Amino acid sequence: MKKAVYPGSFDPFTNGHLDLIERASKFVNELHVVVADNVNKKALFTADERIEMLKLVTKHIPNIVIAQTNKLVVEYAKENNIKFIIRGLRNLLDYVGEYQLYSYNRNLDDSIETIIMFPSIGMHFVSSSAIKELVLHNADISLYVPKELEPIIVNRFKKIK
Repeated sequence: MKKAVYPGSFDPFTNGHLDLIERASKFVNELHVVVADNVNKKALFTADERIEMLKLVTKHIPNIVIAQTNKLVVEYAKENNIKFIIRGLRNLLDYVGEYQLYSYNRNLDDSIETIIMFPSIGMHFVSSSAIKELVLHNADISLYVPKELEPIIVNRFKKIK
């Protein structure tokens, strides 16, 4: 059985994330979508809230497993007999960080491959950070997040203002 893991902070979840999940799920029998906290980012939603949002917008994809880890993604992959890590690459700025992650992951376990996927046309600029900025300034985010999540994301900002 071919399995892959697509890790991310997903804070908040975007249409760019959904695009990669839908496309990556076609290449494997089982795709693990793993909520992993980024120590360099302050989370807007708890891990449990992000998992619930993922479940809400991916219920149409039969071969995914949604999980959370506090471990390195390579460790999660080894524990779950996963040989592929899916990463999204939007632009040159992402390249540096993704290449660094790839290098660390290869040093940790060279049997686990990293597969880079580019976003679909129109998704290359969508980022969680940009969504946060737009919501902070009361801009419309409907083009960038799943419709089920838009009110959840907007309401979270109303609570923290």
